[in-house]
Amino acid sequence: MKPYSVLMVCLGNICRSPLAEGILRHHLPSTGFKVDSAGTSGYHINDSPDARSVKVAKKYGIDISDLKGRQFEVADFDRFDRIYVMDCANKSDVLHLARTSQDRDKVHLILDHIFPGENAEVPDPYYGEMRDFEAVYNMLNEACELIANELTTANKSVK
Repeated sequence: MKPYSVLMVCLGNICRSPLAEGILRHHLPSTGFKVDSAGTSGYHINDSPDARSVKVAKKYGIDISDLKGRQFEVADFDRFDRIYVMDCANKSDVLHLARTSQDRDKVHLILDHIFPGENAEVPDPYYGEMRDFEAVYNMLNEACELIANELTTANKSVK
């Protein structure tokens, strides 16, 4: 059976989305799921995550140091069952590439799990300080715990 696949998307794929990828992987079982991340821009293709994202993840026992930045592409709609974006600009950029209503239905703001219908956004910590990365980690961790619980419950009912 094909693993259920989730893609995390932010602007550059070096701060928020690799952190979200690592956090969700941490909360999911090691089998049955595939988690990846991408950016809507091509600014950081093949770059490692921002050192501050790596540091905050490591603080919580998550290693994202081996991840590499990549740009979101139309084929990601075929590769992933669900696509989580960090903010409304990312959502707009991803939806602009959607070919069908099925593609569009896969795209969700990640904080909708905490604040349904509020269009809450994960702020980009890139120009901030370590405390901003810590705040982003906490938001993403709360959302990813809810997502992981939903996915593992759904995955058990499929089997």
